[in-house]
Amino acid sequence: MKRLFFTCGFFFVFLFCTSQNQGKKSYVINTIAFYNLENLFDTIDNPSKKDEYSPMLQMKTNKSEAYWSKIDNMSRVLSEIGKEKTGKTASVIGICEIENSAILDDLLNSSYFKNQPYDYIHQESPDWRGIDVALIYNTTLFSPSDYKTYELKAWNDKGYRVKTRSQLLVSGYLDGELIHLIINHWPSQRSGKDKTAYLRKLSAELTLNIIEEIERDHPNSKTIIMGDFNDNPTNNSIKKILKTASEKKKLKENQLYNPFEKMFKKGMGTLGFRDNINLFDQLIITSNLVTNNYKEYQFYKAGIFNPTYLTTKKGRYKGYPFRSFSNNQFNGGFSDHYPVYIYLIREK
Repeated sequence: MKRLFFTCGFFFVFLFCTSQNQGKKSYVINTIAFYNLENLFDTIDNPSKKDEYSPMLQMKTNKSEAYWSKIDNMSRVLSEIGKEKTGKTASVIGICEIENSAILDDLLNSSYFKNQPYDYIHQESPDWRGIDVALIYNTTLFSPSDYKTYELKAWNDKGYRVKTRSQLLVSGYLDGELIHLIINHWPSQRSGKDKTAYLRKLSAELTLNIIEEIERDHPNSKTIIMGDFNDNPTNNSIKKILKTASEKKKLKENQLYNPFEKMFKKGMGTLGFRDNINLFDQLIITSNLVTNNYKEYQFYKAGIFNPTYLTTKKGRYKGYPFRSFSNNQFNGGFSDHYPVYIYLIREK
């Protein structure tokens, strides 16, 4: 489903000195981001899904108030990712843990977005809880040309189908330049890291198949893989199956570059899980986005968006992301994950 909304566009331009001649050049800069919205369900029980297990429906009172507070909180964060450097809301944002398109409508009709030209792409997935991935984008900066979902075909040790999130591929033009975006939310470690590792292995293999399909149809394509992978940058699903590199200087042609691996090795993370700091949320890019050809969009910088208001100030979870729900109650927080982003730049 797509929500249509059109208006005129603008670009943010910045200057910095090049190492070649120390002269100033003008660059267009765009933010590409991803955010896990932590159980963003509505307050209506859907009989075809197991959404009754969502924190929102587990609440006994004030569900509507909690829902609209959650919408406002999520919209605020989404509108601010990357804004410090670009002066505008991210051009493209992948999201996960949303229940349906109506929630996306509410997000984009919030005070933070209602006067901005944003649309979304979303398709229901077979996930047993009813949570999906989606893409939000600025219609003046990104023009989708096609989108498609890919279901993970996997079974558990009892022979039952594992119903999880589909991977969403969106192809389109960022300021006239073709890019491909794969939005992911791989199966969690809730039943045990080792026990569920095969599901993330299969998810990584599915992602590789999508990349190969893109390459067959559009050779030398620029592709960005984003998501909550429920694995760290050094885990086998990322490092051995996707075969990512963390050093730009050692990056081989057609290899994937993961700028978040270095951050993880420095102790940075996007969530706390089982008393460990993890960096499950990442953006991974193809090597042709990591060159010195700034006549086209290129990778500039990556980051974790973690302003102080997104962090728990006290208690057992001090220093962790300020989550929305605790003990089946809405506590006024945001998400149990921090958003992540990259900047792409191009000579003006």
